[in-house]
Amino acid sequence: MTKEEISEAFKLLQDRICKRLEALDTKAQFHQDLWSRKEGGGGRTRIIQAGKVFEKGGVNYSAVHGPVSDMMRKQLKLDGNEFYATGVSIVLHPHNPHVPIMHMNVRYFELDTGEHWFGGGIDMTPHYVIPNQAKDFHLALKEICDKYDPTFYPEYKTWADKYFFIPHREETRGVGGIFYDHIKTKSQAEKEKMINFALDLGDAFAQLYEHQYRLGVIKEVSEQNILWRNIRRGRYAEFNLVYDRGTHFGLKTGGRIESILMSLPKIVGWEYNYVPEENSNEAQTLKWLKEIPEWIDKI
Repeated sequence: MTKEEISEAFKLLQDRICKRLEALDTKAQFHQDLWSRKEGGGGRTRIIQAGKVFEKGGVNYSAVHGPVSDMMRKQLKLDGNEFYATGVSIVLHPHNPHVPIMHMNVRYFELDTGEHWFGGGIDMTPHYVIPNQAKDFHLALKEICDKYDPTFYPEYKTWADKYFFIPHREETRGVGGIFYDHIKTKSQAEKEKMINFALDLGDAFAQLYEHQYRLGVIKEVSEQNILWRNIRRGRYAEFNLVYDRGTHFGLKTGGRIESILMSLPKIVGWEYNYVPEENSNEAQTLKWLKEIPEWIDKI
């Protein structure tokens, strides 16, 4: 596939995901902002807010190109003079504290030298960690990975565990998922495999999210649940602003700010020196986030 064909496939993926998420929410619809980049290319930022399910969410598509800047050359260690990058990025923040935050990103990068690579993944950040739900999530991801290569899940799961970690809190952002980056292909067949893998992940996203939503929405919500949800959102914001490479890269290279910060929740809380009550659901969640278990094998 050419880079233009990959971009078109990602654009159609964005359409399918938005349609499915709107059907899940039943109240809100996505608002679209079309934007262009003066150096070349542009994108479609789609935001859903104040819905039945989603307090705030975004499904972004972009296809940008232009000269390799000095910052890009230093950050990515690039040898080319021109680049092309395209992808879809999603973050969903629900109202209900028993429904998780979920993130997905699939992307493709190409240089004028012919060098190219794929990256992406899906991860889940529950406000309350429920082991069986984490296992469901990982089993579904493993099934998709195994369709393409049995080494994908163990390798990409480990990659996600290492990447989605908050060192200053000594805890993971959530229950992980899969993450991969700079995956270079040596043949057209390998390239087709990686783009199809990315599209399968994207098409599974709404189904994975709906499954988690159905399990969480039936639970009662208390003021304590809302307080804890906002604290966990704070952890999410800390990771994205302090450690996320994509956020840093976008901010340092003149990216579109509204699209870059789309991942942040609308309402966030930081309670000074908050310590959950012993043996509470909140304390158990922190315990899971510090263990990084093999959800499939040990739960």
